[in-house]
Amino acid sequence: PANGFSPLIDPFPANRGITSELYGSGLELRLLQEIMLGIGGWRLLASLGIEPEVCHLNEGHAAFAVLERARSFMEKSGLPFEPSLSVTRAGNLFTTHTAVAAGFDLFPPSLIGQYLGGYAQRKLGLTLGDLLALGRRNPDDPAEGFNMAYLAARGSGAINGVSRLHGQVSRRIFSPLFPRWPEEEVPVGHVTNGVHMPSWDSTAADDLWTEACGKDRWQGTTADLDQHIHRVPDARLWQMRKEGSASFVKYVRERFSLQLAAAGAPPAEIEEAGRVFDPDSLTLGFARRFATYKRPNLLLHDPARLLRLLTNPERPVQLVIAGKAHPADQPGQDLIREWTRFIRQTEARARVVFLADYDMLLTEQMVQGVDVWINTPRRPWEASGTSGMKVLVNGGLNLSELDGWWAEAYMPEVGWALGDGREHGDDPAWDAVEASALYDLLEHEVVPEFYARDPSGIPTAWVARMRESMARLTPVFSANRTVREYTEIHYLPAAAAYRDRAADEGAMGRQIAAWRRSLEENWAALRFGEATVRTAGGQHTFEVQVFLGALDRDEVKVQLYADGVDGGAPVRQDMALLRPVPGEANGFVYGADVPGDRPGADYTPRVVPHRPGVAVPLEAAHVLWQR
Repeated sequence: PANGFSPLIDPFPANRGITSELYGSGLELRLLQEIMLGIGGWRLLASLGIEPEVCHLNEGHAAFAVLERARSFMEKSGLPFEPSLSVTRAGNLFTTHTAVAAGFDLFPPSLIGQYLGGYAQRKLGLTLGDLLALGRRNPDDPAEGFNMAYLAARGSGAINGVSRLHGQVSRRIFSPLFPRWPEEEVPVGHVTNGVHMPSWDSTAADDLWTEACGKDRWQGTTADLDQHIHRVPDARLWQMRKEGSASFVKYVRERFSLQLAAAGAPPAEIEEAGRVFDPDSLTLGFARRFATYKRPNLLLHDPARLLRLLTNPERPVQLVIAGKAHPADQPGQDLIREWTRFIRQTEARARVVFLADYDMLLTEQMVQGVDVWINTPRRPWEASGTSGMKVLVNGGLNLSELDGWWAEAYMPEVGWALGDGREHGDDPAWDAVEASALYDLLEHEVVPEFYARDPSGIPTAWVARMRESMARLTPVFSANRTVREYTEIHYLPAAAAYRDRAADEGAMGRQIAAWRRSLEENWAALRFGEATVRTAGGQHTFEVQVFLGALDRDEVKVQLYADGVDGGAPVRQDMALLRPVPGEANGFVYGADVPGDRPGADYTPRVVPHRPGVAVPLEAAHVLWQR
């Protein structure tokens, strides 16, 4: 309602339905859910007496917490919204999981006004236009929707993606918020996801890791786990893998039989399901949400070739598939139908099983039992991907597109890679190329290596790859490393920054807000004057006149900037204030020396905002380049 979100205060049962389903249909329900999550979630913490210094926003869905946290500080300090946001922003971290800009939640301005207009005016002291500006690229465009990711970015002290590649992709996606800044400097870092290994290891794997590394192996830094795993004999590793396979085949038979019985299948078909699969055959696994960008049907590009691969009598392969499509995703549902037709209409019935009702229990069984986990997204649309991480602790191997976490994890010793490490969009011709490459990898590398056995029946090359995967990747892509990185890189600095800004009833927040207003009012008057470059003695000496107008010289930095070379970091050389410009008020000559190993024309002077303890350009995106 226009009088401001009764969903948070109205006790009537109808409002309890707001959170009755995930990803509710319709923008209005979605907005109500995110109001409940962000504003209601922060109020819930307050009612429980919890006052966190750090608020970690997982995607833009919770971004309204930015507003409510600022409002609560307004109430405590008596400050208006802008300085309160300057205080609380420092304690907010925004993690984006979206690999395409279209994935961000976007709401019509009218809907924001309907549910949040009253809240903005009465609780935040903002006009509806002020509120909408926080979620827009162009605050002056009345037709632009309200972007939840933009609100989260503007209300946070740091932003990160969930893999190294996703950090790069996210810098491109968020670059519209930082016009005239090089993409490399868009303030989005990365902390690659990890998984909680004890939640996903099988009994057999847990026994092996306990023997090798101790029961408390995940309670410390994991620094020595790789050394311990490297000392495990081949026979012991292979024993663990065989136990996992046998347990999984038993589970597949039981679940598949129940699935057929529930569907009313004939008794003979149900009985046959109790005999599918062989624990000694190579088992491939593919399980995830069925969406077109994940290309779950890449293996079906050449059905005849896939069938030959599966039914080779000397080196048989079996495939377990699981997954769901969003109820509104018709193309995703069609992909599932394509698989079911293939299974029903070919001899693949004994070699391929599609397990319905994909859930956490099925995931657990699959990551414990498959020999190879296959992942085929279109690069770079897999932000991170964690399913493949879950097989690591169980000795499973990955065959994946060079996307998400696998783009930084892959080494030839630990698994197999698909793709050339570049982006090709949704080009069908490239899909065909990669499908052929996938078949080639399976036929010429994966399958032969699994079936090449020594006299004692152990596939030594396969086990060596298992060992390297377990030793090198499991500790790195565990939650241990992820949580430690978040703590060291983000949580501790954010807590300290929030405490500094909140001290003395938000004194620093008031100062930062005043500084930002000064930049807004006076930046347009900044200008460059004459510039000179002298080259001698193996270095370039730059001097440039800068006229600051009404800005204080301590409010800005003058820098020399040059793009990085061969993928390296850009050069940002601070220029020193040398002397005033004669006869000019607030005009100064700045200078700097840089090595002469690249042309002087590579360097461009610029002026950027500066204030100790403030994240630039995240909190102040102004920049002036000397042309």
